[in-house]
Amino acid sequence: MLLNITRENHTPLHQAERERDRLPPISSHSSSGLDRGPKLPYPSLNFISNHRKEDGSHSISSQFILPGIRHGRELPPICPNVRLKHQHQHRITVDNLPPEVRARFATDPVMPLRTKTVKEFQEDIERATVSGDWKHVHDFYLTTFGSFLELNAAFKKDASPSFNTIEDSGINTKFINAVYDALSLTPPDAQRAVLKGIINSLLREWKGCVAFLYFSLLQNPQCTSPATYVIYAHLLRQIAALAEADHYFLMHWFKKLSQKRFKQLVERLHLFISTRLFPVKPEELPPMAKCSWWIPSATKVLSLLNAANIISSTPILPFVDFYNPTLDHTDFMEDYRIWQTQGNSTRFTFCQFAFILSTVVKKAVIQKDSEQQMISMARQSLVDKVSRRQRVDMSLLFLNIKVRRLQLVSDSMDELTRNRADLKKKLKVSFVGEAGLDMGGLTKEWFLLLIRQIFHTDYGMFTFFNDSHCHWFSSWKCDNFSEFRLVGVLMGLAVYNSITLDISFPPCVYKKLLTPPVVPCDLDLPVGNATLTLDDLQQVMPDLSHGLAELLSYEGNVEEDFCTTFQVSQEELGVIKSYNLKPGGDKIPVTNQNRKEYVQLYVDFLLNKSIYRQFTTFYYGFHSVCASDALMLLRPEEVEILVCGSPNLDMSSLQKAAQYEGYSKTDPTIRAFWDVVLGFPLKFQKRLLHFSTGSDRVPVGGMADLNFKISKIDASTEWLPISHTCFNQICLPPYKNKKELKQKLTIAISNAEGFGLE
Repeated sequence: MLLNITRENHTPLHQAERERDRLPPISSHSSSGLDRGPKLPYPSLNFISNHRKEDGSHSISSQFILPGIRHGRELPPICPNVRLKHQHQHRITVDNLPPEVRARFATDPVMPLRTKTVKEFQEDIERATVSGDWKHVHDFYLTTFGSFLELNAAFKKDASPSFNTIEDSGINTKFINAVYDALSLTPPDAQRAVLKGIINSLLREWKGCVAFLYFSLLQNPQCTSPATYVIYAHLLRQIAALAEADHYFLMHWFKKLSQKRFKQLVERLHLFISTRLFPVKPEELPPMAKCSWWIPSATKVLSLLNAANIISSTPILPFVDFYNPTLDHTDFMEDYRIWQTQGNSTRFTFCQFAFILSTVVKKAVIQKDSEQQMISMARQSLVDKVSRRQRVDMSLLFLNIKVRRLQLVSDSMDELTRNRADLKKKLKVSFVGEAGLDMGGLTKEWFLLLIRQIFHTDYGMFTFFNDSHCHWFSSWKCDNFSEFRLVGVLMGLAVYNSITLDISFPPCVYKKLLTPPVVPCDLDLPVGNATLTLDDLQQVMPDLSHGLAELLSYEGNVEEDFCTTFQVSQEELGVIKSYNLKPGGDKIPVTNQNRKEYVQLYVDFLLNKSIYRQFTTFYYGFHSVCASDALMLLRPEEVEILVCGSPNLDMSSLQKAAQYEGYSKTDPTIRAFWDVVLGFPLKFQKRLLHFSTGSDRVPVGGMADLNFKISKIDASTEWLPISHTCFNQICLPPYKNKKELKQKLTIAISNAEGFGLE
């Protein structure tokens, strides 16, 4: 059966409509008289959209926030008076009409037959390059891109099937790549022929399965130039307006692209969005008021690529490659406020597509949101004092923590419990019996000392796994889990007060923290019970995960050879205790048929049920500080970065941002220091950062946010370097040469715990 695609001539455009924001009119003639198939309005993606807790709508809105523009125009409809088709609505085509009805049509669309191979096309290009005669190549491009039927005939591996599967788009990948790669080598008239053909195709209304054809056109490399952006915008709009079933196919086809081609599509869309937001030459583009639908359309198509990246067995690109840094310079707080009030309704906001917002933006949103809450709480405290005619104390504006060093944990718990209503105020810490104002150093020291003590294995709250180098919640049972709440509060306070913590939790902890991202109103509802897999267990207990993976792949008789039941045992405070994974589990053997269920229940027990009370208390502690709609914008990996910083070091950036006290950047000691540090392997660079700041990770804003300082101390060169982690400061004696500095620095950073660390 032929791919059923019909078309109708586009009516001539009125003179007043020939503006730059519309496709240029291309005269075309066609004898087809079949009915026009309406395009669908801008639909939703239920499997991609960000959800709001109050609003169950998934529709993609059609307005957006731009610098200097208070309100955007609505996305123009593809066709007037159309209704959204259901995702699974049956497609009615000429092919599946009864014969007596089909007989009324004069002719069916005739599928062209195109047999050109990659080799033949490349030979044509070579001959044209040598002879300078590009007419044959020009005609090929003009014909191929002249209509969707020709595109179908040229690029499909087999033109006869009426549709394709999610596993195979049916496209001749080698051929289309060769055609697009050679396009930049051709004369301008051949390139214009391609654009002319695309315009002709976009100006028509097509019926049938056109996802394949849009998939082909989207890979056109010409869409990197602002000169083609009007055409590109209309292509994106039509792709964005496809039915969800077509989006589903596109999403699965995108993930089949090579990393190079996939990345090109992502970068092309980012460039389009950035150029539309901040054009270098505004006169090259239509006025913003006439094309307010450009960015919503591009963002929607980008969301398909992001979804393809997520569902791929191995991500094609890191999630950070979907960030658009240009949005860091927009009014993202206004965007956030509109999203807060209207959700995923009829107005476009970037917060609906949070994957495009960088961690810098999300951190800023969380902090500004928290500042507003802090100010609100402080104002309320002042109003209460004034209304009771009491003396106003400026300490009301802060969360004041006063602790003794020898009773650090107990005092901190008491203070945080006593000041539970003030957790969203600015944090100020003081130590009993010690003079001094907290300018940030005491706060950081309090975090460092408290985290070290709580996470020490002797304290018993957390277990450290050497194989995975991470901490996990101890599964012991007790009547009071309030100390786990303290850890959650500490993490929340660190995010709100821009403190990077030296915590080694596995990624699944942050998945659990966002399950759900907003605390439910009904406190009886379970929290933290994320859907976790063997991959998550591997990040905590790699040996056990490997054993369970072998159980799943075992080809023998599982019941006879493993002799295992649905009962598991674990050690708690030196005592071995047994637990059934399901009712009567001690009497249910694990077999080849039920081993998948056994593994899933075991993973769920270890990562969810066995630590449920501990994690629930921890969850509520974190959200008591970070209760914000902004958490719904975050991925689990981004929560980890906000709490612990990024593991990606850039010592060159640290050198550029470094401050000096007693030295200048041209002093021999400083030059020797940076020569040594930049020459260190990554392992020693991390040790240096940990020695100087208390953490080997980088805050969200990058190395510049560390406020790293190198100070001179008038001491013997026999001394080792000293660090003040509370102030991100390292102190260096004036060493005589580079060799001596390297030796002393290496000894210091290799023995940092309890030595030269203040």
